[in-house]
Amino acid sequence: MSFSQTWKGSSMSSMMPPGLAPHSPFGVSQELMVASANLARQHPGVRLHTHMAENQQGNDFLRTTFGLTPGEYIKKVGWDRDDVWLAHCCHLDGAETKQWAQHGIGVAHCPSSNMRLASGICPVRDLLDAGVNVGIGVDGTASNDTGHVLMELRMAMLLQRAGGNPKGMSAREALLVGTQGGAKNLGRDDVGRIAPGMAADFVAWRTDGVSFAGAQHDLVAALLFCTPGLAPVDLSVINGEVIVKDGQLTPCNLQEIIQEHNRRSLALCSHITQQGRD
Repeated sequence: MSFSQTWKGSSMSSMMPPGLAPHSPFGVSQELMVASANLARQHPGVRLHTHMAENQQGNDFLRTTFGLTPGEYIKKVGWDRDDVWLAHCCHLDGAETKQWAQHGIGVAHCPSSNMRLASGICPVRDLLDAGVNVGIGVDGTASNDTGHVLMELRMAMLLQRAGGNPKGMSAREALLVGTQGGAKNLGRDDVGRIAPGMAADFVAWRTDGVSFAGAQHDLVAALLFCTPGLAPVDLSVINGEVIVKDGQLTPCNLQEIIQEHNRRSLALCSHITQQGRD
């Protein structure tokens, strides 16, 4: 764990906090899950993450292979602690919701991935009401072709209303999930809010464009309902450094990166297609 000692994941404003993240109960052994927990807890600030209860097949695997429910499994491998946050959690029962709350286990809600893969809908409203911390996730390129956090928050908000409850989630609740909820999942008390003493991380949008037209009475809710946030931000400051100014990346030439990305992507796809023909 020399990486942890070098980067000091628990230090203020760390840009690269380390963690251990074995993929899932169906992807690694119970022994590795236990060893990961033991190793992480030898190093302050190192947290634990895995996928859990993403779909019914995953729950069926736990029951068939180990004779356990998701709640029983995480208890057996020592992951029922407040240094753990779990992706998805679409298929939890009431007892597991209480277990998550009692032990301080966080959830990373990945709405677009869950919809794309037909995994289910995370019961975010029930989790929040029970006292479970919920943050937002995108799950990665294997199941989500964008990493747009505000789009995920919009989807999260709408999904909690789709079952018939118009108060399933408000825009402000969704924004709290995406900021303070995410910070808490990562064990961070220096990010997630704009306040004195916090890390200088924030984004900003102009409010005089067409996206905010007619929404001046509630600009906060408009970020999700009117989707101006789906366009590039006008300003982004990360750890005190201006990364986006006037909608343009400052540290690099974006067009050159896009061209190189497309070149490599086409080459890879061509290679895969050729292998399929062979």
